[in-house]
Amino acid sequence: MTRIAELIHDWNLTGGRFRPVGSLQFDDETLRDGLQSPAASDPTLDQKIELVELMDRIGIHTANLGLPGAGGRPREDILRLAQHIASRKLRIGANVACRTVVSDIEPVVDMSQKAGIPIEVCAFIGSSYIRQYAEDWTLDRMLQNTQEALSFAQKHSLPVMYVTEDTTRARPKTLETLYTAAIELGARRLCVCDTVGHATPHGARAVLRFVRKIADRHDPTIGIDWHGHRDRGLALVNSLAAVEAGATRIHGTALGVGERTGNTPMDLLLVNCRLEGWIDNDLKDLPRYIQTAAKALDLRIPHNYPVLGHDAFETGTGVHAAAVIKAFRKGDIELADSVYSGVPAHLVGLEQRIAVGPMAGKSNAAFVLERLGIEPTEDRVLRVLNAGKTSKRLLTDEQVREIATQ
Repeated sequence: MTRIAELIHDWNLTGGRFRPVGSLQFDDETLRDGLQSPAASDPTLDQKIELVELMDRIGIHTANLGLPGAGGRPREDILRLAQHIASRKLRIGANVACRTVVSDIEPVVDMSQKAGIPIEVCAFIGSSYIRQYAEDWTLDRMLQNTQEALSFAQKHSLPVMYVTEDTTRARPKTLETLYTAAIELGARRLCVCDTVGHATPHGARAVLRFVRKIADRHDPTIGIDWHGHRDRGLALVNSLAAVEAGATRIHGTALGVGERTGNTPMDLLLVNCRLEGWIDNDLKDLPRYIQTAAKALDLRIPHNYPVLGHDAFETGTGVHAAAVIKAFRKGDIELADSVYSGVPAHLVGLEQRIAVGPMAGKSNAAFVLERLGIEPTEDRVLRVLNAGKTSKRLLTDEQVREIATQ
């Protein structure tokens, strides 16, 4: 087999490859932030359970199971999911989102006891001055809420991640005051949020480094999370920048589903971290993960969705297909996966596909006929190719079979 690294000059490695310090973790927000999408449907409990099991299978470390403060069925589902994680002895941990008020955290004490596992409290509070101004909050009031909520969690031995909403638009002094208070009240993780998708990669690095310095002054083992939204289309690249700046856990959702235009897509985040060599997760179940999520949330996966969409590894363009086909003829799957693709299809359990369409060549038609077990005679190849040339889109396998047997 060909060593692909010997065939590609990788400009991404100019200046050396970055390596995260310690183990990089992932927090899946599909069942919490994802459900805030205006287009998403609320899954059944069975669908939520299936998703959590798939999260565990692809190596996600924690799952946000919802908002206990919502009460009703959402609260009941959180308990059932936590109990399922415990009874099945899944590796994935559980956490929940709570406002920094005691009444939101109180139910978590009971849930944790009934499930028999620690449930991390993700205690959130707005931190930007624009939010303070709109809400008529004072910093003293925010500190009081923080003190009361985190003291209650500490009293009941609940692990806490302290979340400042809209961190990427907050004033440095406010962040230092709030995070310092949270650390002193026992928070073991600090979450930096790009709540409205405001940040650029430069901004993400800057705020992460600022928060990392605050944590390091108290305890270098405190974890730093990054939670990003994609209002500007920068969520994925900002998450990678956050890792480079010292984030130790990154949040995301299946297909990037979430409020407004959504969150960092967990599936693409995992693929990119694997390609960077930051993780070694087995990602063969990623297609099933996003398909299950799409079904549960009643969403459609775009055909051109990177890596996992239907069109990601399919080409009907003659010159491109010819190179892939020649690699297949060599019996070199890795070469076929790399000659016209920036992501190896086999990484996510998929394969390159050749089709026939308006821009196809003879090699496309012959290859597709062979794949379908039909002898690629000159006449058949020309008939299929001509049909593809006059079609408005790629021919389906059924259409190729029908044309070949006419």
